[in-house]
Amino acid sequence: MINLPELNLPKQELRIQESNSQYLIWDVFRQKMISLTPEEWVRQHVLLYLVNQMAYPQARIHVEAAIRIHKLKRRCDAIVYAPDLHPQMIIECKAPHVKITDDTLMQIAHYNRTVQVKGLFISNGMTHYCLHRPNLTSSFEALSFIPDYAWLLSNA
Repeated sequence: MINLPELNLPKQELRIQESNSQYLIWDVFRQKMISLTPEEWVRQHVLLYLVNQMAYPQARIHVEAAIRIHKLKRRCDAIVYAPDLHPQMIIECKAPHVKITDDTLMQIAHYNRTVQVKGLFISNGMTHYCLHRPNLTSSFEALSFIPDYAWLLSNA
């Protein structure tokens, strides 16, 4: 069996299987089996935590969201949308052994130049950072908590 670390998140029900000496995990958002990498382990835990414990509607989370930055195609790990389909938060996940650094913050900041959200969530499964700004012209401030969906919408 694959040896993946226990994360600093509640355990989630995950469907894992082995196929041709490769481990796969069921992605409920994309409705398919995908390769189980350390980063995917974190992403699935983060997203299911947001859905199962923080009341984020699964239908309002777009995984591997394609964006364009200076004519280059990039992918956000996930974007959370409001009921009116305006983007509210960008989620960036890293593998548990990857430290969250200024480069990680710059990566999500570059994504935000295109998407323009008021919330950013960065996690390696062990450490989580949430940033928020009251409006699109304000600077981001660190939150000491992971906001639930209602808070995200009411402060967006």
